[in-house]
Amino acid sequence: MPTYDDTNIFARILRGEIPNKTVLETEHTLAFEDIRPQAPVHVLVIPKGAYVSYDDFAQNASDAEIVDFTRTVGRLTRDLGVDLDGGNGHRVIANAGEYGLQEVPHFHMHILGGRSLGRMLQPE
Repeated sequence: MPTYDDTNIFARILRGEIPNKTVLETEHTLAFEDIRPQAPVHVLVIPKGAYVSYDDFAQNASDAEIVDFTRTVGRLTRDLGVDLDGGNGHRVIANAGEYGLQEVPHFHMHILGGRSLGRMLQPE
């Protein structure tokens, strides 16, 4: 597992060094608007702990962090109006590493919705 880089932009946001448009904050999780939205709804959800990727988070986070993060994602889909009860659905994306085109080495999920997003991957 790569070593966590505490100078990454999300670590700096968590320390209050860089402003963000917070959507929801809990004990272990921060959600904020993406600065380059790719859909009408585009929110980033990050754990407050130092995790590089989803697999790092899943293997090393405490049960409390995992539950809080997961429940926060569920709450956000409802609050943002993209859940299946009140909306038309959403996509959740977590990129990891070079092949996953991860740009920030801090685990984060993108919640996207508000329009049809098309196919995620094109068939070869």
